[in-house]
Amino acid sequence: MVEVRGVHKSFGPLEVLRGVDLTVRAGEVTVILGPSGSGKSTLLRTINHLEKVDRGWISVDGELIGYRGHRGKLYELKEKEVLRQRTHIGFVFQDFNLFTHLTVLENLVEAPVSVLRRPREAADAAARGLLERVGLSDKADAYPRQLSGGQQQRVAIARALALEPKVLLFDEPTSALDPELVGEVLDVIKDLARTGTTMLVVTHELGFAREVADTVVFMDDGAVVEQGPPGAVLDDPLHPRTRAFLAKVW
Repeated sequence: MVEVRGVHKSFGPLEVLRGVDLTVRAGEVTVILGPSGSGKSTLLRTINHLEKVDRGWISVDGELIGYRGHRGKLYELKEKEVLRQRTHIGFVFQDFNLFTHLTVLENLVEAPVSVLRRPREAADAAARGLLERVGLSDKADAYPRQLSGGQQQRVAIARALALEPKVLLFDEPTSALDPELVGEVLDVIKDLARTGTTMLVVTHELGFAREVADTVVFMDDGAVVEQGPPGAVLDDPLHPRTRAFLAKVW
């Protein structure tokens, strides 16, 4: 479902991604771990083409993201085409990014109606079903400011699902939450995993990684250092850098 090949990304003189290779199969959950500054969030943003790669390429379900290939060269797509591609790649940010002037229901309906041109009545019905799925069917008419952080993040997940994406990207979805609210968000993500949603999740929640991930990836200094089943990477890591990181956070 997701192929990342030889991806490099720099911001000025700072090289953030150094030739990243990654494969995520359909229906699998990949959890990405690593210290701050290791390139995890930047990697997610390149998959959604929120950041352009300097070298390498990324595909989702066989389609190059942000570019088209012709005679061995890559040419950047127009913004309209990039926006179309993003409808297939849901992104859940750590700080929710909800439209504060819209109700919860309006947050979910906006993109399906304006981007996918779905009838409002159908989009409304689908949105209410998603709110029920994340346990917020009674909050349809509330505004984001009236919700807890955990509730806002669950709305953000429902909003990402409203476009029926092929893959969901989560950038530290619980890092902005008070500890007592983390569980309610992780429970929603676990439910998505059980239903076969393809996901890449950047997180520091190691218990969640052990329970839900098909593959755990450890990144450091802009590169994938180690990857494999959660039992192998978390309990018997091969690389000294992985062992040092886990010793500090377990």
